Amino acid sequence: GTFPHGIDILTAADYFAVGNRVNCYLTISVYIAGFPEYTQPMIDHLVDMKINHWDSVIRELATKALHNITPQAPEYMANVVLPRLLPLSVGSDLHTRHGAILACAEITHALCKLAQENNRSVTYYFSEKSLEGLKQIHQELCSRQLYRGLGGELMRPAVCTLIEKLSLSKMPFRGDPVIGGWQWLINDSLRHLTLVSSAARQHIKESAVSALAALCNEFYINERGEADPALQDELVTQYVAELQNAEEMIRCGFSRALGALPRFLLKGRLQQVLEGLRKVTVISPEDVSFAESRRDALIAIAKVCQTVGVKGDGSQEEYVCRDNVDQIYGTLLTGVTDYTTDSRGDVGGWVREAAMSSLMEVTLLLVQKEAELLSANVCKQIMCWLAQQAAEKIDKFRAHAGSVFLTLLHFDHPPVPHIPHREELERIFPRSEAETLNWNAAAEAFPRITRLLGLPAFRYHVLLGLSVSVGGLTETTLRYSAQSLFDYMKRIQADGSALESFCGTLLRVFEDNLRNERVSVPLLTMLDQMLANGCFDMFTEQENHPFPVKLFSLCKEEIRRSKDIRKLRSSIGVFCGLIQFQGDMREKVFFQLFLLLCHPFPVVRKTTASQLYETLLTFGEVLEPAVTEQVMAILSDTNWEAELPVVRERRNCLCDLMKVPRPQLVPK
Repeated sequence: GTFPHGIDILTAADYFAVGNRVNCYLTISVYIAGFPEYTQPMIDHLVDMKINHWDSVIRELATKALHNITPQAPEYMANVVLPRLLPLSVGSDLHTRHGAILACAEITHALCKLAQENNRSVTYYFSEKSLEGLKQIHQELCSRQLYRGLGGELMRPAVCTLIEKLSLSKMPFRGDPVIGGWQWLINDSLRHLTLVSSAARQHIKESAVSALAALCNEFYINERGEADPALQDELVTQYVAELQNAEEMIRCGFSRALGALPRFLLKGRLQQVLEGLRKVTVISPEDVSFAESRRDALIAIAKVCQTVGVKGDGSQEEYVCRDNVDQIYGTLLTGVTDYTTDSRGDVGGWVREAAMSSLMEVTLLLVQKEAELLSANVCKQIMCWLAQQAAEKIDKFRAHAGSVFLTLLHFDHPPVPHIPHREELERIFPRSEAETLNWNAAAEAFPRITRLLGLPAFRYHVLLGLSVSVGGLTETTLRYSAQSLFDYMKRIQADGSALESFCGTLLRVFEDNLRNERVSVPLLTMLDQMLANGCFDMFTEQENHPFPVKLFSLCKEEIRRSKDIRKLRSSIGVFCGLIQFQGDMREKVFFQLFLLLCHPFPVVRKTTASQLYETLLTFGEVLEPAVTEQVMAILSDTNWEAELPVVRERRNCLCDLMKVPRPQLVPK
C-alpha cells in the first residue's frame, strides 16, 4: 500500500515491457498517467527532464507521449504546460528549443482533436496569447537566423512538424500572413536539401512534404472545394520548374512535394505535373547518377495517380484516363530497366524498386476502378519484368519483385486481368504459400522461378534474370540458381521442341545484349557451365546444328577487340565447350582458340591452353590418334606466358598438327 496502484503498475511496467523504449514512452507512460496521482507528475517529468534530453529520439518520444497523455489533463496542458513551452521554443538552448517546438505541435494537435470530439471550437482550450505564441515561433526563428547551420537540421523538420500539426488541427489562421511564412519555410527546406548532412536529408524532406500536404488541404481550398487559380499556377509551375534543377536533392524534394499535392491543386494541371516527373526519370549523360531523383519521381507519379483517381473517359488534365494511361505505364516500365551503377554500387536498384512498387499501386488502382484501361500487353510486360527481377542476383530487389508479383497474381478484389499463364502460375505459387515463401533465400526462390522457363510468355525475361544470377559472383545465389537451371534442363532433355525453343530464346537474350557487360559477361559464364553440364548434348550428334553455329558467332562478336579479362576467360570456356559439336564449325572454334593462345595478355594465353588441354582430355576423339600425344605435350609443356614470338611458334606447330590454318598477323 506504500505506492498507489503499485501492483497494477508493476504488472504493466515489468522488466520486459520497459525494455522497449517506444512501448515505454507511448503505451506504459499513458497507462500510468491514467491514475490521477501520477498524471501531473508524469507530464512535469516529460516537460522538465525529457524534451531537453541530449538524444533526439528521446525528445521525439517524449513529445509523442505528451500527445497521448493530453486527454487525461487537457486543462493543465492548455493553461500550464503550453504557456511554459512557448518561450522555450524560441530559447537559446538547441535541444530544449527542438523538444519544445515538437511538444507544442503534439499538445496543440491533441487539444484540438479533443475539442472537436466534444463538439467544441478548435480554439476552445487556447488563449489569444497561446495562439499568437504558436504563430510567432517561425517568425522568431527566422528573424534570428536559427534555420542556418547544424541547428537548422533540427529546426527545419521540427517547425515543419509544427506546421503540419497546426494545419491538421484546423487552426483559424486562414488569410494570416503566417501562412506565407510557413510556405516559404517548406519551399526553402526542399531547396536546402543539398546543404545538409545525408542523415538529416530524409527527415527534412519527409517533414516538409507532410507539412505541405496538410497546409494545402487546410488553407488553400475555398468553400467550393477549389484552389485559388493564381496560387495554383504559381505553386505548380514553380515546383515543376524545380524538377530540372541541376542539384539532384532539389529534384528529389520537389518530386515528392508534387506527389503530396491534394487533388484540387492538381486539377487542370495533371499533364504538366506528369510530364515534369517523366522528364526527371529520363537518363541523360549529365544526370546519369541521379538515381535518387528518378526513384522519387516514380514514387510521386504513383501518388499523383492515386490522388486524382481514375475516369476512363475523363480529361487527361484531371484523371488517369484512356488518353494518359499508356504514357504513365511507359514511364514506370522504363524505370524497371534502370541498371545504373556508380561508386555506391547498383544505384539503379533504388529506381527499379520504386518502379515496381509504383506499377503495383497504379495497377491495383485501375483494377479496382476501371480494369478495362489495363491492356493485355501492359499487364504482360509488368508480370514479365517482375519475373525477371525475381530471378536476379541481389536478394533485396529479388524479394521485392517476388512480393509484388504474388500480390498482383493473388489480388482478387477483383482479380487483375490479362495475367499470362495464370493457372500455371497459381500452381507454381499457390496462394497458401504466398506469405511464407522467402524470396530472400536463394534456396527457396530459384527452384520456383526457374519453373517459369516452361511458360513461353515468361521464358525470355526469366532467362535474362537467371543469366545474371547463374553467371554472378555471389556463391549461394550462383549455387542455387545454377542447380535450379540444370534441373530444368534435365527435365526437357527428352523434349526436342522444348529444348529448341529454350535455345532459341537463349540466343535471343545473347543477341539483344551483345556488348552489354552487365548481361553478356555473366551470360558467357552461364553458357560455359551449361555446356560443361551437358545441357545441349542432344545437338552434339547433329552435323552443323544451328544452335552451336549461332552461339559461336555471337561469342566471337562479343569478345572482338575486348580487353576485359573476365569476359575473355569466360568466352574461352564457351569455345572449348563448342568443340564437342559436329560439323564445319569445329575448325573455326579451334582457329579462334589458337588466336587466343597468342593473345597479348599472358593470363588469357595460359587459361586458353589449360582449358583446351582439359577439353581434349574429355573429348579425345576430336583429335587424330597419330597427333594426340604431340598436341597434348605442346599444350602442357609450353610456357604460354613467355614472349609472343616464342609462343606463336608453338601455337603454329599445333595448327600444323591439327590441320587448322595458321592465324596471320594483320599489318597495321
